[in-house]
Amino acid sequence: MNEQFVRNRITELRLKKDISEYQMSLDLGKNKSYIQGISSGRSMPSMKQFFEICEYLEITPKDFFNTEKKERPLFQEATSLMKDLTPEDLEAVFPILLRLKEMAD
Repeated sequence: MNEQFVRNRITELRLKKDISEYQMSLDLGKNKSYIQGISSGRSMPSMKQFFEICEYLEITPKDFFNTEKKERPLFQEATSLMKDLTPEDLEAVFPILLRLKEMAD
């Protein structure tokens, strides 16, 4: 992975969300050519800026670098919801997940 990967990946993810470079730059609180500068190779985001970009694109840094991952929005939504469960609620849900897995196998 290199700078070209980062530039291309930001562009890919931005286009998936149908957001212009200009709009993304403004939404991030940067000057209007901020994202264009990254896309063209004139600049690279700092780590702080990278995390802000990931948050803006609604992905984790892991998702940013995982290009082979198949997008499964429902799975991601379920995972997100499960993170907020209490330990007791998670214990109640777990047997259901195991049963469903067994039925799928």
